[in-house]
Amino acid sequence: MRHDEFFRKHPVFTVEDLAKHLSSRGEVGARTQEALLAYYQRVGRLVRVRRGLYAVIPRKADSYQVDPFLVAAKLTPDSVLSHHTALEFHGKAYSVYSHITYSASRPLGLFTFRDHVFRGTRFPKALLSAGKTDLGTVTSERAGMQLRVTTLERTLVDVLDRPDLSGSFEEIWRSLESVEFFDLDRVVEYALLLGNATTIAKVGFFLEQHRGPLMVQPHHLKALQDMRPRQPHYLDRAKRTSGRLITKWNLVVPKEVQERTWEEVP
Repeated sequence: MRHDEFFRKHPVFTVEDLAKHLSSRGEVGARTQEALLAYYQRVGRLVRVRRGLYAVIPRKADSYQVDPFLVAAKLTPDSVLSHHTALEFHGKAYSVYSHITYSASRPLGLFTFRDHVFRGTRFPKALLSAGKTDLGTVTSERAGMQLRVTTLERTLVDVLDRPDLSGSFEEIWRSLESVEFFDLDRVVEYALLLGNATTIAKVGFFLEQHRGPLMVQPHHLKALQDMRPRQPHYLDRAKRTSGRLITKWNLVVPKEVQERTWEEVP
């Protein structure tokens, strides 16, 4: 009972979090911390996620699914839920994945905890160089814990920039199409800050394709078109899938994306 308030406010915590809590109570020393962790694991109140990271199990819980979003948020001091995981967090993902993606300045290696695989990716170089890794992120409360997640505007750009972290183009398109509103000035600002001509063209192509529903204005498209690649690039450079060249954006776009063939009725 002595530590219930800490557990309530920290459903997932690091040993550093626990050390601060114990210090505030005048309980110091590595042995005190180790003994406490060992005791609460033995009685079933804590489960070890990985070295230095623990999750709290509610009292009298026969089975309990540790929230993977909270785990990802505590993997590094600057973790940000991103890419497809951000879409899931915002309730805009077309499908639910067992892979959890987060961004950080120094992400950990790939690891699995229970039913989820946690995959970290480094913040884009442009954000690190500019000291703007917080750009396009929001802090949200979940189960009494604060976590950071990319906004829908940043997420739109991120999933187009790294489709390998976000599933198929059908998944990306269907997910983004479920979003009713984007602050397009922020979308363009973030895309231009990344400085990747291919990504800028992808964002421009997507916005133009959804010009009506998203109320895209000519100045949004012009700002992006001015920075498109000078030579044709593939929509997914890793796979280089053949398709039609969209000269306005110098993008080779697969037929399934250009025509959204997944919408066809069998």
